[in-house]
Amino acid sequence: MSSNEINEFIKENTEKIYDEMVKIRRKIHMNPELGDEEFETSKTIKEFLNDNGIEYEEIINTGIVATIYNGEGKTVATRADIDALPIFEENEVEYKSKTDGKMHACGHDAHMTIQMGAAKILADNRDKWHGIVRFFFQPAEETDGGADRMIKAGALKFKGDADKKIDAFFALHMAPEIELGKIGVRYGKAHATSAMFKLTVNGISSHAALPHKGVDAILIGAKILEFLQSIVSRRIDPREEAVITVGSFKGGEAENVVCDKVEMRGTIRTMSQEIRSFIIETMKRDLPKFVEGLGGSIDVNIREGYAPVINNEEITKILEENVVNLYGKESLEIINEARMDVEDVSYFLNEIKGTFFRLGTKNEEKGLIYGLHHPKFNIDEESLKIGMGIQLKNILEFLK
Repeated sequence: MSSNEINEFIKENTEKIYDEMVKIRRKIHMNPELGDEEFETSKTIKEFLNDNGIEYEEIINTGIVATIYNGEGKTVATRADIDALPIFEENEVEYKSKTDGKMHACGHDAHMTIQMGAAKILADNRDKWHGIVRFFFQPAEETDGGADRMIKAGALKFKGDADKKIDAFFALHMAPEIELGKIGVRYGKAHATSAMFKLTVNGISSHAALPHKGVDAILIGAKILEFLQSIVSRRIDPREEAVITVGSFKGGEAENVVCDKVEMRGTIRTMSQEIRSFIIETMKRDLPKFVEGLGGSIDVNIREGYAPVINNEEITKILEENVVNLYGKESLEIINEARMDVEDVSYFLNEIKGTFFRLGTKNEEKGLIYGLHHPKFNIDEESLKIGMGIQLKNILEFLK
């Protein structure tokens, strides 16, 4: 098919299945499940794949790797995360979450629906294209990184061909900050890398009237806050992006006692693994000496989080051209600044040339203005059609 024929094909077929996919999205939305607990969600996906003759494999418990083999040609893949969040939904809609304290507040229900819709259209129209398309349905994006575990379990491998590689990868995320009808494209660094830390400061308790008899863990904790900020402001090149946040500071039980123990928890966010490593090494090496100089001791525990999301320039250019060709220049939104939140789609992008983009769903007239992880987050369901369309465009143009 020519590009114009592909566009007409997409328009006709996304319109044809739109109502069906809205129903599926609402079913998933009503039945949210947290990371590694997505058993019913996984069952819904597998039933859909079976109904549409799409083969799949189960992986890491609730994950699914679906593949459409359609003759010789290139191989392209997409990904949808499938877990929900521990949030009480506040939307008053007919498809509101039926499970108190759990909600699809990050759009993963839409990600799944878009991917299933694209897979259905490709499976129903094998005469229009050739090659291989793989669909990753990934659990636990919001928790401990299902992408990394899927890859380690063999999600990128092909039976009978150990050397076969995926040539391109396209993944999307709902974007409540972008107007419906627009698609956000980012070149290069897109999302940060992270680490989580727990610092336990040990002092010596004493009466508040005799502070010189003790070692105040709260005072040391306050000094640690300054120390952490000095790492970013004085030890890292200011042209690098980095932030250290202490989100929890707990210590002391009585107003007349010098506190002997403080627990601090927080996160590190950077745009490169090198800067993240520098901060971690600095904290582990220098914090114990710093606290010892104040008369206390400290236990430093740091756990590395997701890798940074870095989009491949070649594949991102293909995406940009596809957006303009399918939906027009007015639909393209170039994102000029990286985000400091994290995304484990990075593990796929570390292995495959690909790009991660944002699908606009903001609609002020309908009151759809709330951000991700908000109890009133919701999408304009027209974005499902747009999402299916751009993913089909990406796949079909790449396989031509």
